[in-house]
Amino acid sequence: MTRQNDPIVWPGRPYPLGATWDGEGVNFALFSESAEKVELCLFDQFGRREIHRVPLREQTDQVWHCYLPEARPGLLYGYRVHGPYEPTKGLRFNRNKLLLDPYAKQIQNGLKWHDSHFGYRVG
Repeated sequence: MTRQNDPIVWPGRPYPLGATWDGEGVNFALFSESAEKVELCLFDQFGRREIHRVPLREQTDQVWHCYLPEARPGLLYGYRVHGPYEPTKGLRFNRNKLLLDPYAKQIQNGLKWHDSHFGYRVG
C-alpha cells in the first residue's frame, strides 16, 4: 500500500454488508446499532501480525463502512468495536477482542473455541 505503507481509505458504501470485492478494491460494511467506534484490523498474509488499524469514519443507518482501493480478495482482517459494556442490556462491547466479520466468506487457520470467547460463564 502507499503513503509510508498506510492504506488508502475512501468512504465506501453501507451495502452490501461484509467485505465485497468489486474488481478494483474492497468495500467493508459492518452493522452495529450501539457501536461508538469501529476499527478495521488488517493482518499479514499469515494472520499472525496486525499490520494496520483503519478507523471506520463513515456511518450510514448504523452501518460503519470504508473502501480500500488497493485491497484484494484474500486480505485477512477483523474488527475491533468500541461501545458500552452492559450485559443486562445485551451489550458486551470489548475493544480488546478481535471480532470476525459475520459475513466473512472464509476463515483463515480455523477457530479454536474457548469459554473466554463468550465474555460470561458458560454452563
